[in-house]
Amino acid sequence: SGQFAGLVYLGLWGSLLGAAILPGRGQFREFARNAIAWIAIILILMAGYLYRYELQDVASRMTAGLVPGSPHTAMNAQGRQTVTLIAGSDGHFTARAEVDGTQVTFLVDTGASSVVMSDEDARAIGIDVANLSYDTPVATANGITTAARVRLDTISIGDIRRDEVAAMVARKGAMNGSLLGMTFLSTLSAFEFRGDRLILTD
Repeated sequence: SGQFAGLVYLGLWGSLLGAAILPGRGQFREFARNAIAWIAIILILMAGYLYRYELQDVASRMTAGLVPGSPHTAMNAQGRQTVTLIAGSDGHFTARAEVDGTQVTFLVDTGASSVVMSDEDARAIGIDVANLSYDTPVATANGITTAARVRLDTISIGDIRRDEVAAMVARKGAMNGSLLGMTFLSTLSAFEFRGDRLILTD
């Protein structure tokens, strides 16, 4: 990028010197204005490329500020798909996901061994909760309860998608929301906390 900037700089001076030998001041001024305009455009494009990751961070913060839990999808330097989540005002990370074609908001919980669906969210995605077997002990914020094992067809967060995800459904009233646990998170190549950001890498 430094070499390119040098070439742009030399090109500008070359253009101005070339214009200087053209007859008439009007032609020189017009040529100089056009050259400077093109150089400015090129420099803006260069700056956008060099600071693309910083600009992605700004975009993700703006989106998250409007809609908490909104995933911001980007490509990292290694060419892998990433999704950035911004912590809410309470310091917790939520993720707006699509589960079996229905939007579900999860609380990200790295301490949960499994994805856990609340009764309400399970019903919303079409699970027949009346025919589930609630025989698996789980610990929740409300104490120990039992949950039913299920398998979700798809979970998508931004452009990261996983199929056939093992999950559990909590009893009605046992949870206020659904948890995004390790049966999803462990399928990622990486997930990293950076201050108020959580970066998921496909």
